[in-house]
Amino acid sequence: MKIRDVMTSNVDVINAAAMIAEASRRMRDEDIGALPVGEGDKLVGMVTDRDIIVRAIALGKDPAKTPVCEAMSDHVLYCFEDQSTEEVSANMGENQVRRLPVVNRDKRLVGIVALGDLSSRGATKEAGAALGEISEPGH
Repeated sequence: MKIRDVMTSNVDVINAAAMIAEASRRMRDEDIGALPVGEGDKLVGMVTDRDIIVRAIALGKDPAKTPVCEAMSDHVLYCFEDQSTEEVSANMGENQVRRLPVVNRDKRLVGIVALGDLSSRGATKEAGAALGEISEPGH
């Protein structure tokens, strides 16, 4: 099975210059824990609810005046839409991540895949193995 078969293709992107208050509202309204950060059609980072707390709120930064680029992770792991679920699940476990942006071979964002997508859409064994690796302390 390919990642394109299990990914979520309707992906919301936020601009790096947007304020983290906007990112937080969008995460709340869409019931998601992460947003890809883009400039034009280029993926430049990911921001998670945890990033916002640890890199901004805990440091006393004002969410209405702090841009997403100050809280985001700019080292973005991603996968390709034509990769197998087995390969991507192994990569997620190895890197201890629960979600990955999905790009096409031109490196344009086309979706996002989470462990939940893998387990609920037929790649249960792979998702379980990845979660086992992610959950290992010190891995």
